[in-house]
Amino acid sequence: MAKKINKVISGKRGDSVRSDCYFEIELKSSGGIKLDIKSKVQSMYGESIKEMILDMSKFFGLKDAKILCEDSGALPFVMAARFELAIKRLFPDNKKEYLLPFNKKNLYSTKKDQLRRSRLYLPGNEPKFFVNAGLHSPDGIILDLEDSVAPTEKDAAQLLVRNALRSVDFYNAERMVRINQLPKGLDDLKYIIPHNVNLILVPKCESAEQIQQLEKEVEKLKKQHKVQNPIYFMPIIESALGVIKAFEIASASTNNCALAIGLEDYTADIGTQRTNEGRESIFARQMLINAAKAAGIQAIDTVFSDVSDMEALRQSVLEAKSLGFEGKGCIHPRQIQVVHEAFAPTSEEIEKAKKIVDAFNEAEKKGLGVVSLGSKMIDPPVVKRAQRILSLIKGN
Repeated sequence: MAKKINKVISGKRGDSVRSDCYFEIELKSSGGIKLDIKSKVQSMYGESIKEMILDMSKFFGLKDAKILCEDSGALPFVMAARFELAIKRLFPDNKKEYLLPFNKKNLYSTKKDQLRRSRLYLPGNEPKFFVNAGLHSPDGIILDLEDSVAPTEKDAAQLLVRNALRSVDFYNAERMVRINQLPKGLDDLKYIIPHNVNLILVPKCESAEQIQQLEKEVEKLKKQHKVQNPIYFMPIIESALGVIKAFEIASASTNNCALAIGLEDYTADIGTQRTNEGRESIFARQMLINAAKAAGIQAIDTVFSDVSDMEALRQSVLEAKSLGFEGKGCIHPRQIQVVHEAFAPTSEEIEKAKKIVDAFNEAEKKGLGVVSLGSKMIDPPVVKRAQRILSLIKGN
């Protein structure tokens, strides 16, 4: 028989910790709830913290326990997640969820062709990065449940990401979550689908069946929780097999909005080293671009790992743009502006696009089935690209 757990810990403590908290909960046979609260904001929020902990204890049916809370400026959504995790480590069969109200500023949906020049990765177990992430104006914010989260903290990240989706103002950035590799990632879905996520990143994707499996589970949860907003998928290709099956993956679901490439794992898989020049990955990147375009979705480039070299990042983005990529991953806020500037259309591209769109509009007014600019015929894909360029300068 498994030994019953009487004491658990949750969260982070120490002088270097900020915007987080630490809980120790020890079950007792009697005596009610005994609180020991140590907070850096005790004078202002000590009473509110006490009330919240007592309310959570009552919600979860905790009657007799000694609770230590060390608070380093945690916001309510963080404190709620850390406390709930402690409860669920004590009582694994407890399925109740302590949910704070939705932040009305986050009740927005996004579009399949949403502008996705930049996506900022945030480790799912580091809430200190969540609150100000939207101020840097990325097109998307990724709350990561996969590689950036240690195996022992996966359960913590699920609750923190769930609460962040509900509570944090992301300033209209697309709310993205990278789940764990399938099939493990299917368990992540119940923590994000009911809580107003916009897009799911699917790591290490290698088959259409994986996307179809994901879609089936997402649709089930949407129906169960009466979710109306669209939820898009961005499969990430990170292996030789994934590259070979790129079109199959890209066209596996109408919910796919983009196909991304992850070169750290890809280069390891083919047995080489990743370089800034990227010669070793040119085949994979071109395969992914062609697969995405053939499926009618966006092609998104990998992250640039050297956060100190802005000029190298700029050159990397310009190269990605020249190949046909429409976005790039960011691992630090300082990369966002460089990515946006490098993906911006040149003045020559803008001028040409205006002429093409004007010619298209004029042809439509006259009821002409053929669009021409001077003596040159303009095909529909060229018009579409010109319209996309003009949408870029308008910020989508």
